[in-house]
Amino acid sequence: MKILIIEDEPTTAETIKTMLSAEQAVCDVTLSGEEGFEIGKIYSYDAIILDLNLPDINGHELLQKIRESAIRAPILILSGMQDIEEKVKALGFGADDYMTKPFHRQELIARIKALVRRSEGHVSSVITVGEISLNLDAKTVDVRSTPLVLTGKEYKILELLMLRRGTTITKEAFINYLYNGLEEPEAKIIDVFMCKIRKKLVDIMGDDGLCYIATIWGRGYVMSDPDDARKHMAQQQVTGSNVTSITSAVVAPKI
Repeated sequence: MKILIIEDEPTTAETIKTMLSAEQAVCDVTLSGEEGFEIGKIYSYDAIILDLNLPDINGHELLQKIRESAIRAPILILSGMQDIEEKVKALGFGADDYMTKPFHRQELIARIKALVRRSEGHVSSVITVGEISLNLDAKTVDVRSTPLVLTGKEYKILELLMLRRGTTITKEAFINYLYNGLEEPEAKIIDVFMCKIRKKLVDIMGDDGLCYIATIWGRGYVMSDPDDARKHMAQQQVTGSNVTSITSAVVAPKI
């Protein structure tokens, strides 16, 4: 998860960041509402945590600006204002959830995870594609009821693929998701990770493991249910499209 925290109280902001970082979330923090708005327009976030009591702009006004812009991340209001009128007003301006301070760590984490799941179209914390099941909360993957052992970055790649199944994801999007702009490795590192993930799937599933992740030349990677993938590949053979033969990428190149 990549979270933007807009909170003018430094101690509270750092506390929230520490809580979410322990859950493998990447957090950006700003103490300014206007700066938060500008950052939100530049970078893509899975969720935004917004305090209504900001020094430079009214929280409701900022909420309205966010919703009128191209920012589509779900927004959790975290405020000391407990009046029901404030909650109704915030939800009316486009907030997705509202929590009051002081807050409980586990509740905040649970609500953020739920917002992210719903925004990606998943109500449950378990995502299933064919015979692969990924638990967003436990950060585990099972293939045919067998645990799939992945490195941290391999897990994040598979997580993004499964969250956005059926959608082609570029290498640049993977790098941003993995490194959050802190590092800028060459795009080919994604090919290496992908090859290793495919090989691990094949180790458990045999040739069936080849039907989950396809490479779209010049664009990126897409994950599909095996039945859908087979139909897609059959169509491509008829039309002569340049979808790669995924069997050619099972063995990772040396780096």
